[in-house]
Amino acid sequence: MLNLLRRRPAPVPLIRAAFSAPLHTTENRPGYIVLVPEIGEEGPLGEGVLKPDGLPAFSDITIEMCLGAIGQQASAVENSVKALESDLHSGKQLNAASIFQELDTVTGPLETTWGVAKALYLGNSTLIPTKSYMNIHERARNARAAKFCNQTVYKALKDASSESGPDEQRMRQKFLLEGKLNGLTLDKDKQDGLKELLTHLGRERASFKNKVNMAVHSFGQVITDFNLVRDFPPSLLEATARDPGQPLTGPWKITLQPQVVDGFLKHCPERLQRWNVWRASVLKASSQQEKSLENSTHLEKIRGLRKRQANLLGYESFADMSMQTKMVGSVDNLKQIFAKLLKFAGPAQSVELDQLQSFAQDSGCEYKLEAYDVAYWRRKQLVAEHGLQEQKLREFFPLPRVLSGMFALSEKLFGIQIVEQPNAEVWHPAVKFYDVFDADSVNSSTPVGGFYVDCYSKEHKFGRNNGWMVGIRNSNKSAGLTPLCALIFNFSEPQSPDAKPPLLGYDDLQMLFKTFGSGLQHLLTQAGYSDLAGLSNIEWDASQVSGHVMSNFLDDPTVIRSLSGHFSSGEPLEAELSQKMRLLKTQLAGYNLCQDLYLADLDVELHRSNAFWLEVVRKLWPVYQCMPLDKKDAHPCSLTDIFAGDWAAAQFSHLYSRLIAADISSSFAEQRSGENYAVVGRRYKQTFLSSGGSVPTAEVFRRFQGRDPSGEALLKSLDIFAPSQTTDNN
Repeated sequence: MLNLLRRRPAPVPLIRAAFSAPLHTTENRPGYIVLVPEIGEEGPLGEGVLKPDGLPAFSDITIEMCLGAIGQQASAVENSVKALESDLHSGKQLNAASIFQELDTVTGPLETTWGVAKALYLGNSTLIPTKSYMNIHERARNARAAKFCNQTVYKALKDASSESGPDEQRMRQKFLLEGKLNGLTLDKDKQDGLKELLTHLGRERASFKNKVNMAVHSFGQVITDFNLVRDFPPSLLEATARDPGQPLTGPWKITLQPQVVDGFLKHCPERLQRWNVWRASVLKASSQQEKSLENSTHLEKIRGLRKRQANLLGYESFADMSMQTKMVGSVDNLKQIFAKLLKFAGPAQSVELDQLQSFAQDSGCEYKLEAYDVAYWRRKQLVAEHGLQEQKLREFFPLPRVLSGMFALSEKLFGIQIVEQPNAEVWHPAVKFYDVFDADSVNSSTPVGGFYVDCYSKEHKFGRNNGWMVGIRNSNKSAGLTPLCALIFNFSEPQSPDAKPPLLGYDDLQMLFKTFGSGLQHLLTQAGYSDLAGLSNIEWDASQVSGHVMSNFLDDPTVIRSLSGHFSSGEPLEAELSQKMRLLKTQLAGYNLCQDLYLADLDVELHRSNAFWLEVVRKLWPVYQCMPLDKKDAHPCSLTDIFAGDWAAAQFSHLYSRLIAADISSSFAEQRSGENYAVVGRRYKQTFLSSGGSVPTAEVFRRFQGRDPSGEALLKSLDIFAPSQTTDNN
């Protein structure tokens, strides 16, 4: 059989948003009804996917092998659930612990094969093509859903006594909530109605996404004048040039890919060109553009169907239903947080925009700044007033140096050791595997987990690098499995041994640290069950906390310098510049926070209000935005994460994770020394990194910080906290 996984194929376009939620966690989400063909049901269970040492046999894995293994393992899970159901029907008494252990044991191989397929798919989608991966993904997802959607198991757990350990109680809560959100509390007619509704909703979401994709690809602004692209970073030049191999030779085609739009608005010096691209972006998939691609109708249908879904399940609105899986708890609590943050961000935004306007005028600008001008003049201001030229800063952050510095920092912080295993089987020679040893474990000489690093998985970046933490395998004590994950990035691979390594900008550093922080939570978990381990069962609005905690160390100039070393001379970054690098995060922080607050509140209101979407926009816009709303702006019509993806009434989760992480990071910032960092780091490891989803995040936070979280630390980290504006509880 031809081994399709030995080759590193030609570059393929980057595929991002469609699988973001299932690729980052193993949590189950409401609405599993997907029909897929049975695959690979016969033969030995998952033969050939794992070696005797428990690591994937990447040198021998084929697409056919993954398809066959996932079918066999999915059937094993489903058969185990049926057997459990039969035992319960026959009157056999099973306690919660035995139910969870049995399901955990049989689910372990399925999770591993699914994780291997995820890693290979993201490593390069021609290793596991999209169609094959989707078969694997849906087959595995349906099998996992069988655990949570079984009426007999649900009733048994509901009726079970609460005399069990904390892990079993937490698992029971998870099963009961998942069961409720999947309609197990409804009668047969209403369950059928829910399935039909979710099928209809799936079609509307797919139509919404397809129209956005078509609108993105239908626009193309061709530029022939090099002066308009002279300030583009190399990756953006490559992404837009007719010939990526000769990025300095035009023409260059500007598309509506979000990363291209962001880069163009930041670097193009001609205002009319910026306006044209910005306007096309905010109008895409609306009736203001191509009528056949308008999404307003689909948007309203999606809102209506989600409201019906929530009502059917006993909730007043979809936003209220969403809060069942969120740390914040309720819409009212969330609104209070929005108000507290806006109290500081709003005034800060006004001052920042006035200062930016003054700088632009002093630089010869004769017009009033609009939304499509802000990124361009912000970049100019950073260079002129602070000497922060991002392309120059990159020279001090070669990827190998940053990786080794990040590993060294983590070892000091958390009492771990990261050791490369050069003989481990990988899916490409450039991929590396590392064992992780924990000094606090019972057997510190045995790895507690391991991770792969693929730095060069994609070559088409559309002007921006991306990173994923792929959970290949959760910690599964019932099945005797240690955690594995893959950190996958799409930096440009050096073309020769003498070529300079990838050089990282500030956004790249943030992304790298954030991805690794999530990996640490996956690897250092101490949770007793796979469904509670690592990132599993963590509330959505807390799922990014560990990633942001890690990236917040970049606020420390000492850490920045320790990571730096010029790619040619090895000289570290100057102390003054390392101090100034925080400005890349804090400049226009009030303006940026107001953008985040607006989008988060818009998402919540669109899933709570009955008003037409445009009325909601017009109501909320002046609350958060200083600049006026363009009367044709139709940006909700292209919000795919919210209306086609998994972030409906959950967009705020990104911001809330940052808020929690900033509060945690404040404990590290109060120390500012390696030894004291390590004391806080051990406490953090023993709470956030070890607990996983076995304890509610609010309780984990109290164990770490001794109090409930506050937004003050986030505001301080952004340099927009004004004590004179402080009120009680803020």
